[in-house]
Amino acid sequence: MRILQICNKPPYPPLEGGPIAMNAITQGLIESGHKVQVLAVNSSKFTGDKMPEEYRSKTSYQEVDIDLSIKPLQALINLFSLKSLHVERYKTKSFYAKITEILKNQEFDIIHFESIFLAFSIPLIRKYSKAKIVIRTHNVEHLIWKRLAKNEANWFKKLYLQHITNTLKRFELNIVNKADGILSITEQDARFFREHNVQTPIIELPFGINLKSIKIAQREIKSEKPSLFFIGSLNWQPNVEGMEWFLKKVWNHPGFDFSEYELHIAGRHTPPHFYEFANETTFIHGEVDDALQFMANHDVMIVPLWSGSGVRIKIIEAFLMEKAVISTTVGAEGLNYTNGTDIFIADNADAFSESIQTLLKNAENCEKIGKNARKLISDFHNNELIINKLIDFYKEL
Repeated sequence: MRILQICNKPPYPPLEGGPIAMNAITQGLIESGHKVQVLAVNSSKFTGDKMPEEYRSKTSYQEVDIDLSIKPLQALINLFSLKSLHVERYKTKSFYAKITEILKNQEFDIIHFESIFLAFSIPLIRKYSKAKIVIRTHNVEHLIWKRLAKNEANWFKKLYLQHITNTLKRFELNIVNKADGILSITEQDARFFREHNVQTPIIELPFGINLKSIKIAQREIKSEKPSLFFIGSLNWQPNVEGMEWFLKKVWNHPGFDFSEYELHIAGRHTPPHFYEFANETTFIHGEVDDALQFMANHDVMIVPLWSGSGVRIKIIEAFLMEKAVISTTVGAEGLNYTNGTDIFIADNADAFSESIQTLLKNAENCEKIGKNARKLISDFHNNELIINKLIDFYKEL
C-alpha cells in the first residue's frame, strides 16, 4: 500500500513519547513492505534538524515550517471564539500549499494522521484524493485540558482552561466523524469516542515496541543510595504539574523522611525553577543523551500525573527496561496492568510514600515487579503484532 503519514511534529529523532509512537508506525509499515511518505510540521519546539539522510530518503520526508508559539493577543481574542486555539495554529497557507502539492502529484491508498491537530485538512484532501483517511488518536486531547482545568486554583486560569477544553472537544468530536477510521491508542479512549456517538470505525492500536531491536541497557553508574527517577518532556504541562506536586507534597514534605534515597529528574526543556529543588539528594539533569541508559542507572520510576490522556510511553520504556514503576491511576491509563504485580498505583502522597519505601528498601521487590512489567510489554506491545493489526484495518477500509 501507499501511505501518507501526516505528523504534527517530526517523528525522528524518536526521543520522546509522540515521535517514538509515530516512528514505530513508520518503521513497522516500511519493514512490512509498504511505501510510506512522511509529511511533518517543523516548529520552533520540534525540529527535524537531526534527521539522517537515510530516514529522509526511505520516507520521502517533507516538512512544513509553522510557528506554533501562542501570542498573548491571539490567546485573548480566542476567548471570544468557538474555534480551538490549538488547531488554529496549524492552519497556515504553507501547510495547505504543501498538502495540495503532494496530493496533486501522487496517489495514496491511505492517508494516516498522527493526532487530530492537522485533520482540519480532511475536506481539502477529499478534493484531491480518493484515499481512505484514518486518524490515530494519541490522546483524547480535550480531556488533558479538562483535567488541568479541574486542578487549577486560579479562577481566571480555570476559566481559560475550560474554554480551551470546550472548543477543543467540539473540534475533536466533529473531526473524527469525518475520517474513515480511528486508531485509538488505548481501550479507554476508544470507549470514550463510542460513548459520544462517534460513528467512524474504531480499533484499539496500542503503542508498539520492536522487541528484537532494543536491548536492556546495563547499569553504568551506581548511586550511593537507592534512587527514584523521573524522565519526560518538561514542556508538557501535565508533567510539570505532576512533578511540582511530587516535589512539594511528597519528596520535600516534612511528614516524610527520604534522606536515605536519591531522586533524579531528567527532561527536555526543564523549567528554571525546577533547579531550585536541587540538593544533596535531589538531582536535576535537564535533557539527557540516552533515556534508556538514564533509566538503567536508577532503580524506581515515578509518574505522578494528574492530567493527561492516552498512554505514557516512558512507562512502557521503563517496563521494557525491567524497571519498577510507581504511577497515579491517570498516569497508568491505557496499560493492562495489575496493581502490585507489574506496577504500583499511588493516588495520594501517603500511597506514594508507602510505595517508595516498599520498593527501595527491598531490591528483590524491584526486580520482581520489573520482570513482570517486561512480560506485560512482550504480551501487549509487540510492534510486529500491532503493525499486522493496523495493516488488516487498512485493508478492511
